[in-house]
Amino acid sequence: MKNTVIVPTGAKGGFVVKRPPADPSREAQLAEGQACYRIFIGALLALTDNLSEGSVVPAERVVRHDGDDTYLVVAADKGTATFSDLANSIALERGYWLGDAFASGGSVGYDHKAMGITARGAWESVTRHFRELDLDVQREEFTVVGIGDMSGDVFGNGMLLSEHIRLVAAFDHRHVFVDPTPDAAPSYAERRRLFALPRSSWADYDAGLISAGGGVWPRTAKSVPVSPEMRGALGLADDVTALSPEELIRAVLLAPVDLLFNGGIGTYVKAAGESAADVGDKANDAVRVDGRQLRARVVGEGGNLGLTQRGRIEYALAGGRVNTDAIDNSAGVDTSDHEVNIKIALNAAVDAGALDAEGRAALLLEMTDEVAAAVLTHNHAQNAVLAGETATARQMLDAHERFLRALERSGRLQRAVEALPDDRQLAERRRDGHGLTGPELSVLLAYAKLDTGAAVLDSTLPDDPAFGHLLAGYFPRPLRERFPDAIAGHPLRREIVATALTNRAVDVAGVTGLYRLAEETGVPAATAVRAHAIARAVFDVDRLWDAARPLDNAVPAAVQVELRAEVGRLAERGARWLLRQRDVTAEPPLPLGAVTDRFAAPVAAVRAGLPGWLLGAEAEAHAARTAQLQEAGVPAELAADRRRAAAARSPRPRRRRRAHRGAGRPRGPGHGLPGRAPGPGAAARADHRAAARPALALDGAGHPARRPGAGAGLAHRGRAHPARRGRRRPAGAGRGVGGGLGRRAGARGRPAGRHRRRRAAGAGRAARRGAHPARPASPPRGPPAAPPVTLSGRLGSSSGAARDR
Repeated sequence: MKNTVIVPTGAKGGFVVKRPPADPSREAQLAEGQACYRIFIGALLALTDNLSEGSVVPAERVVRHDGDDTYLVVAADKGTATFSDLANSIALERGYWLGDAFASGGSVGYDHKAMGITARGAWESVTRHFRELDLDVQREEFTVVGIGDMSGDVFGNGMLLSEHIRLVAAFDHRHVFVDPTPDAAPSYAERRRLFALPRSSWADYDAGLISAGGGVWPRTAKSVPVSPEMRGALGLADDVTALSPEELIRAVLLAPVDLLFNGGIGTYVKAAGESAADVGDKANDAVRVDGRQLRARVVGEGGNLGLTQRGRIEYALAGGRVNTDAIDNSAGVDTSDHEVNIKIALNAAVDAGALDAEGRAALLLEMTDEVAAAVLTHNHAQNAVLAGETATARQMLDAHERFLRALERSGRLQRAVEALPDDRQLAERRRDGHGLTGPELSVLLAYAKLDTGAAVLDSTLPDDPAFGHLLAGYFPRPLRERFPDAIAGHPLRREIVATALTNRAVDVAGVTGLYRLAEETGVPAATAVRAHAIARAVFDVDRLWDAARPLDNAVPAAVQVELRAEVGRLAERGARWLLRQRDVTAEPPLPLGAVTDRFAAPVAAVRAGLPGWLLGAEAEAHAARTAQLQEAGVPAELAADRRRAAAARSPRPRRRRRAHRGAGRPRGPGHGLPGRAPGPGAAARADHRAAARPALALDGAGHPARRPGAGAGLAHRGRAHPARRGRRRPAGAGRGVGGGLGRRAGARGRPAGRHRRRRAAGAGRAARRGAHPARPASPPRGPPAAPPVTLSGRLGSSSGAARDR
């Protein structure tokens, strides 16, 4: 799942010493582990293609059944965190082209613990969840229980990210720590001291700073006394006076606190229907709890696999807020990815003699903060799109279900493997008014990016010069300024562009946005991404979407979701209109910059002048909405900009349509754009609908008449249907101005086709009776519709978003 933010994609592996030495000392175990690791890494490189002077050198004595693949990197993790230099030394010995870019995090690389990057990425998820609960964790105190200790990278860094943390309890593999009523300021200072103390444990915590009734107990203790203060903090029954360490850990996990933060190793939460064998973590079977039992309001997953996916879903269905570990702690692997790709570019500069080894190391260090900022932007953006998805999960359930089925048909997804609901479970969610949960949407977000990324990489989009800024923007400013040629000639430039383009497109469009564009227009996925990119450029969507980030904790979270949703709809409806333009769908495609330039200037002129052009009710609505945004805390200029964008998005009134599968699709030539035929997908759908319904013809008076034999199967609707006996209206009743077919039905929220067929049958009967005079139209029931207003065609008046959102 973390492949969505790295270039290129990879897989998580493991390394186990099968026959450890008899000597139990740490030194002996480490030496044996390093010796085995050297064999393991050497074997991997012996099977991997190499690069030499730009040419691929296949591995010797290896039969290859696939194409060239010269990219192999390793990212050290728990147990091998200090092995990066060892792996790089092996790569250098074997002449592997990546050199010390083979393994990230070595002595010449980014120290994840010093950067605190994994915990900081997880904190983006934590702060987003609490914003939705109207709690600013950087200004207000909140209670926490945790898994880990202060010497650890993720837990230690995580517990220093806010001075307002009140850490009630925590545990690791050695101790259980309980501080029933902690004082935020002194406990923060003590946690910082422990973080700086090498190989510290909870036993090193200053006992004088622990509040009354608390303490630190080894997990080997037979029994732990439970004070009244502990009972209150952990939500235990009044008759509980002592617990075993395992029972105490379960009580910590189930404590009624604001945040449960996982920064350790092990799986501690499962679903009620899962067994210990299903979890596969025997060491923690005695302390594991069920997701529905958790009483924390938010779960942050800085560590991997702290909860099973089914456990997360069960917790979320009970009202908890959680993503997945792949979303929360992706910053670590993202940082490693940046490091490797930066080193690849710098190696080219070193080989060209433009940089020496010392200068390279100094430049890497100089770019640390900018790399961290880029990585955390990914974490923030993914949480932003998930915030919008969870807010609209019920309304979007139909679209999510279609997307799930499409992924299954493509063979990319197996619902059971990802613990996603089957059709029966989705029907139950729909019945009960529920949508997909945060963990399920996190998985779908990853699949949306993987699916879109594959389509983009297989297209010509990464080669379009208009996306050159995505390649440059991936790298920190000093590298861009000093070595632009190294960036332009990067061996992975296509993959970098494809990943950056995919991440931005899916973040703005949402989980199903690009899928719906392709589904409803019949174009390939890459073409939908292309149109979406043009729409974002034309309407300045990226700037407007990013402008919501500085408003964190300054405006309500719902307002931020609404601001992003508005510009997301603008991009989607603009893309839908652009897909009717031949220079967008042409093959081979025209340069994206030329297409963008054609529309950008006129749209900018319209946006600038639009507020002054609006009159009457539209002008009043524009002013009222701008004032409403300002009252919510949105800066005046941004509020006005949003309203200009919204007004430009909807240049003509939209009729309400029933949210059914056929709503909002093109209905034939000229729909939405005079003189233009629909795309192949729309034509195919039109042919299918025509074959499935009775044919209509007009009689001499211009009214529908049934052809002989047509519509026979519909006769019961006008004559014998038990629910409609005695309710038939006279012919022509219920028509609007001009007797337009289906307008009355549309106002009632029913598909127009059924009424069209019923009237056709009535017209045929009248014709056979020999009397079918032209009928005058009934007077309209309301004010006449406003004349259509066109702005370079029609944007968004027929939108799948109206159906799905």
